Amino acid sequence: MTSPEPQPPAPQPSESKDRVYRSVPAIAGGVLLLAIAGWLGIDAVISGEGRTPWLALAVLLLLVPLVVAFTLRPAVYAGDDRLRIRNPFRLVVVPWGQVASLRSAYSNEVLTQSGTKYQLWAVPVSLRARKKAARREMRATAQARRAMGRDEGRGSALGMRAGLGDGLGGDSVSQGPVRAETDRIMDELRGLYEARHRAESAQGEVTVRWAYEVLVPAVAGALLVLILVATG
Repeated sequence: MTSPEPQPPAPQPSESKDRVYRSVPAIAGGVLLLAIAGWLGIDAVISGEGRTPWLALAVLLLLVPLVVAFTLRPAVYAGDDRLRIRNPFRLVVVPWGQVASLRSAYSNEVLTQSGTKYQLWAVPVSLRARKKAARREMRATAQARRAMGRDEGRGSALGMRAGLGDGLGGDSVSQGPVRAETDRIMDELRGLYEARHRAESAQGEVTVRWAYEVLVPAVAGALLVLILVATG
């Protein structure tokens, strides 16, 4: 008698992964600041005299968590059911059903049904990028109009020219308006909100958790700095 062959496990339903948004310039700046702080702090600890090494360690204990909090830590995770906002000192989880709107002005924010606003630190607004995108859009529109005028004058097929991508004009027609990077991210978040805010799995309560892993060492470093300075 032969034993039955083991059946392969049933395929598990694929879980949707969260979209992650972070600020690349902030991460680069944070790495640079940490490198400079580490270089100066280690040099002070090794070659310093008296209380200088202890003061350098206290300053590092204060500065490193703050630099990490404001540069490396911020991130926005957008899933099918909720929006997770990792800001410098808090982690905010907002189900899509609790979102009232996503607003962009001088900062990008999410407004909940209760009226509370949470800033998206990882998606900062760049007025310079917006102006640059507006100038590119104006140039693309002008080139597209000139291309259409030449095509009509020669009686050529506009669809063929658009398909071949006639410089910026072809890109503008095929890809839509030129938008700044953070504005495109907010458009994606609004689209996800519109698609999912009525889903049953996207309901729930807003939760907020303080980042004690950042606050505790920063406060301890600040206290040590004050004690060393006061007793020095």
